[in-house]
Order: sequence, then structure tokens, then C-alpha cells
Amino acid sequence: MNKLLMAALGAAALAGAAVSASAAPWTPDLGNGRYRNPILHADYSDPDAIRVGKRYYMTSSSFSNVPGLPLLESDDMVNWRLVGHALPRLVPEAAFRTPQHGKGVWAPSLRHHAGKFWIFYPDPDHGIYVITAQTFAGPWSKPRLLMAGKGLIDPTPLWDDDGKAWLLHGWARSRAGFNNVLSLRSMAPDGSRMLDDVSRVVIDGNALPGYKTLEGPKFYKHNGWYYVFAPAGGVEFGWQSVFRSRHVDGPYEARIVMEQGASATNGPHQGAWVRAEDGSDWFFHFQDKRAFGRVVHLQPMRWQADGWPIIGEPSARSGVGQPVIEHAKPVTRGANALGAPSPAVGDEFDAAQLAPQWQWVANPQPAWYSLAARAGHLRLHAQPVPGGHAPLRAMPSVLTQKLPAPAFTAVAKLELHAVADGDAAGLAMYGQNYAWLGLRREDGVVRIVQVRCEAANEKCQEQDSAVLPAPAPAMHLQMQVAASGQTTFAFSADGKLYTPIGVPFNAAMGRWVGAQIALFARGANGAHADIDYLRITP
Repeated sequence: MNKLLMAALGAAALAGAAVSASAAPWTPDLGNGRYRNPILHADYSDPDAIRVGKRYYMTSSSFSNVPGLPLLESDDMVNWRLVGHALPRLVPEAAFRTPQHGKGVWAPSLRHHAGKFWIFYPDPDHGIYVITAQTFAGPWSKPRLLMAGKGLIDPTPLWDDDGKAWLLHGWARSRAGFNNVLSLRSMAPDGSRMLDDVSRVVIDGNALPGYKTLEGPKFYKHNGWYYVFAPAGGVEFGWQSVFRSRHVDGPYEARIVMEQGASATNGPHQGAWVRAEDGSDWFFHFQDKRAFGRVVHLQPMRWQADGWPIIGEPSARSGVGQPVIEHAKPVTRGANALGAPSPAVGDEFDAAQLAPQWQWVANPQPAWYSLAARAGHLRLHAQPVPGGHAPLRAMPSVLTQKLPAPAFTAVAKLELHAVADGDAAGLAMYGQNYAWLGLRREDGVVRIVQVRCEAANEKCQEQDSAVLPAPAPAMHLQMQVAASGQTTFAFSADGKLYTPIGVPFNAAMGRWVGAQIALFARGANGAHADIDYLRITP
């Protein structure tokens, strides 16, 4: 008997009451007219936001998760509700039949123009796409490839006062062979085509001392000036710059307007300037928190007398802001006008469709799951594993959602209906390194297993941490996640008394994304897992 198995068998059982499905693991609204950052402690990377009338709208990168381009709404810029996704499936379809970690939808741009919503989004391997909708929740049009080419990223449109339209974008070194520059092309005002054959560089980060990885621009016009809000320096240690010019094609002046300073918020940059109804100005940006993803912050912003903005609170450097941790809310009329005070997490699986927070790791197939086969349950039909025992990262039929808070507990109640040895299903902390707790049939017996996969690349082999007899057909599988990302696993037959298993696992980010909570079933044809619920609590 190995040491891990002995530890699991000998550990004192952990007492735990049944969890509630309604408790929010993270709440930014302090309830006293103030808010705390991050306003979204979840991986909504590269956020872009706008106001239309009295409502605020946001989307973000989604990379290879499906559906893509999350759609969030708010009445106060602090409390957000996830209403769906703009991209039901990734295109080209064939390219995303299997997991393509780190590919897919990079930093998008959200706009409202000519009576409709627009999203311009890049796929660094194919080009820049555009979709539109009359209402934000959709339906959205099918993606149309506006600008084909490798390495085209981070598009941002501008419809000018003279009726002309422009598209500014960045470059991915991994595809184009260069980066750190922003390029401009003229676009048909209806967004149907580009009018220039090639993009011309209008802002060159290589000409600016200390600049690297200039990317993620957002293009605006204000008081007769063209402004480009763009980050540089990299996601973990970078800053937010603003560029301005009297002419659309430059030359552009540069100024750093926000950096970490004395704050605890690393790499504050890349996001959106939004003006509230009362004329006050605000800036959304992300912070890279490794396993927890790129979480979203909201900063006050003000225009100075010299025509430059400053974001956050004043820092030790004149004219440069630093992030706030807590601040008065931009809008104080009711926090819950849209219903849920924060994007939903977990699922009771009582609806006819999966809740909007769920995403697959590849374009899904109808045969992967059912919400009708057993009332009140998600049925995951076991899918074959390439090569018989390939890592979880190679499976397309993995269902995920974002980590919702700096510390939380997730519990899934799961049954495995196996037909052959090797059939398995479980709850995972899913990243480039990952660990899962679940049920697996071995020698005709269903057992509790805790499996981990830790390596320097994505070709690691799964290794069992512990294998125990399953005490009941339906098991409660628990992950407790600490602020450090350390994840401990435990199981229970009754959902009250939990027994720890294995050793703590350090959650790890994926490819450009944070770690994710995941559910899966794999094995022989006819095997399946029934999941009663996934509940997430503080």
C-alpha cells in the first residue's frame, strides 16, 4: 500500500454541511455605495466595454473555449450578469474539432454603431472577423472574415466624424514574426470590407524607450484628438499608455497613464474607457493572477487640463495613476436590477440548457451530453480516449467554467455508469498541469481515484495519486481552493462527512487562460456519468 493511499485511509474525516447553490463566492459591491476590485474575480481576459443608454455591456477574449465571446450586462459597472455568448461555435469548424489551447478568439472590440452592436475579434491563425446584432443578447450574425492573415490581433474600429471608418490592430510575434507596433487600415463604413490592401504602422513601440509588447489598442476620438489606449510591457508587469494625435495616421504622442506604482495590482492594463451617464469617466482593465486568470478591475479616470487622462489614483509619478482597491461606485441606483449580482457559477442542471457559464474546450457535438435523459441531471456520455489513456488535455468533450473567486469550494454529485474497465468520470482542476478526483472502473469494480498530471509541457502522463473503493454509487466530489491556488480533494457518500484523498495540488494556468473547473466522462461506448449538481460556495 503506497503512502498516499495510507494517508487517505488514515486521515480524519472532514465534517462539512451540504452546500448552498445560491451563495456568491465573490461580491465586488460592498453594499455601502462603494465597490472593491476586482469587480470580476474570474478570467474575463482583455475586456472591452461600452455604454448604450443607461446600460453597460462587456465582452472579452475566450480563446479556444466554446461558446466564445461572453456577453455581460450591468446597470452600474460593478455588478455584472452573464447573459450568453456571441459565438456559438468557433470557425473554421474543422480547426476546432479538437482542443486548440491558446488559439481561437483573442482580444475583441465591442462597439455600438448605426443602431446595432458590433464585435471585431481576431484569430491569430486566420485573421480578423466581425459579427453584429440588433440586441446585445443576440442572436449575433455568423462570423465574417474581414481581414485575412496570420498574426493580426487586437482590432479596434473607429467611425470618424467625416463618415470614414478605420481599423487599428496589433501583431502577434508568434505568427507574424514581429510585434510591438500598431497598424491602421481604412475600412468601408458598413464594415463589409477593407479599403486598403495593406496596414501601415502608425505607432511604433520600438521607437519608444523601454517599450515592448505594445498591443491591445482601443481607438477613440475626443475633443478633436485621436486617442489610442494601449498597454505595453507584458501582461504580468506591464502598464497602460495613451497615444494621441490631431491626425488619424499620426504622428502620435505617448504617455504612460497607469502603472502598478505602490499598489498590489500587477500589470494593470488593456481594457476600455467608458463614460457614465453623469459624465464621469472610468477604465476597465485586467490583472493577470496566473491560475485564477485575468481578472477585471474598474478604475476612476479623469481628464487633466493638458488633455491627457490619468487612470486610478495619483501615484508618486506626476501624471501617472495607480490602481485603486476600493472606490465609490460609478452608479448608485440598485445593484440587482439585472437579477444576479455576479455571473452565475455552479449548476443544478434543472434547466433545458446548460447555464451560460459553461464552455467546452472544442466545438461540441450533440452526442456528448444530455439534460433530458434524466430529470435534474447532466448526463455526460463517455467519449473514447485517443490512444486509450491520453491526458485529459487531449479530450475535446471536457466541460469547463472559470474559477470564480480567490478562494472557494466546489462540490459535484456524480454517478458513474460504467460498461468496461477504464471508464471514468470526474471533477478536475484543469490547466496545463491538472488534477482530478472521480470514479473509475477497475477489475470490474468502481473505485475512487485521484489523478494528477504535472509536467513542463502538455504531453504529461496521468499518474494516480490514490485509488480507493467507492463506498456508494453516487459520490460527492469536493475541491477546496485556497487563495494561493492550492487545491485539496475530498469525497463523501452523503455530502456531509468528507474524507481527504491524495496530496494538495497547486492549480496552474492554461495557455493564455486561468485554470478551470471541469467535468468529464470518458471510456467505452454506452458508459455515462450522471451529475446531479455542481455547487460552488465561498
